[in-house]
Amino acid sequence: MRFLTAGESHGKGLVGIIDDYPSGVLIDIDFLNHELSRRQKGFGRGNRMSIEKDEVEIISGIRKGKSIGSPISFIIKNKDWNNWKEVMNINPPGSKDIDLEKKLLNPRPGHADLSGFLKYRLDDIRDVIERSSARETTVRVGIGGFAKIVLKLLGINVFSYVSQIGKAVFSKDIRINNDILKEIDKSEVRCPDRTISLQMKEEIIKAERNGDSVGGKFKVIATGVPPGLGSYSQWDRRIDGKIAGSFMSIPAIKAVEIGDGFNVTGKTGTLFHDEIYYRSGDGFYRKTNRAGGIEGGMTNGEPVIVGASMKPIPTTAKGLHTVNIKTKEIEISLKERSDICAVPSASIVGEAILSMEILNSIQEKFGKDNIDEILENYNNYKRYLEKV
Repeated sequence: MRFLTAGESHGKGLVGIIDDYPSGVLIDIDFLNHELSRRQKGFGRGNRMSIEKDEVEIISGIRKGKSIGSPISFIIKNKDWNNWKEVMNINPPGSKDIDLEKKLLNPRPGHADLSGFLKYRLDDIRDVIERSSARETTVRVGIGGFAKIVLKLLGINVFSYVSQIGKAVFSKDIRINNDILKEIDKSEVRCPDRTISLQMKEEIIKAERNGDSVGGKFKVIATGVPPGLGSYSQWDRRIDGKIAGSFMSIPAIKAVEIGDGFNVTGKTGTLFHDEIYYRSGDGFYRKTNRAGGIEGGMTNGEPVIVGASMKPIPTTAKGLHTVNIKTKEIEISLKERSDICAVPSASIVGEAILSMEILNSIQEKFGKDNIDEILENYNNYKRYLEKV
């Protein structure tokens, strides 16, 4: 399943195109819109989220409620575009047009501003901001929703929670169940512990008071994943490499771990690796999952666990020292409207990313054209596993 995204943060809308999505899949638009709404929530989000109500409008690839095998395309319209029509006008300026926006020339450290300005030989940072904005992840959450619909048919579910914001840390290992999921969904910061959720909110409030921003960590878990997705045969077919690369493409993500990856260096081999057991009726299993469900570039049948670290958002009310690109004089970085903390939202994006990568590996192994073909091959494989 390949995909492309297009659109600017304050343009008319964001567009997604999905290729090689299997035919015959019943598409639940309400579910897709629910996924988009989950991304918009979270303590620490900016005023932009009170303006937008993200919804998918299907353009192609769906007929009578089902996918038909041709490319799926959709648009998510930006309501805020009504306030930016002049700034984001696609037409050349006329003689009577008034330049309503002063050119932005003071790049933000930590953002794409300066590098993008230089790479594309632009004359205004606005051209960089609009596409490099994390608003683009809205489309990927929509595409991830399409992937989740297929995964659910295979008994694979993807969840997430926030494990750290600022200095507030939730370090317990959790087993996904309905009670835990309810606690995560009730928390404004998507943390299953109520006390630590309050501490996380305090970290965000403190950062806002100081005109600053704050980052953190989140984990994404996929259950029901069979062994054997990915491959050790070539470097670029290892599923952990694909997952890590995709997670690093989420704006502001600076580190990714599989399983207990951030703590691996402090343990010996006998204390780290997950010993293998066998039980009649259940097959092979592990009592621990430090590998995060992946060994040798392949899933091993345990839940896939991915952790990611998100840096503080580069846009702050206080600003940082920078240099005017034209005058070379010292200035304070521009203050674009932004979130104080977006870690809870990033965890939802992480769910979409992991869902897409797992579905890609599913299609690689079991076929990609039609959902019935995939289910038939997938169920045959599961029967084979039961006999081993």
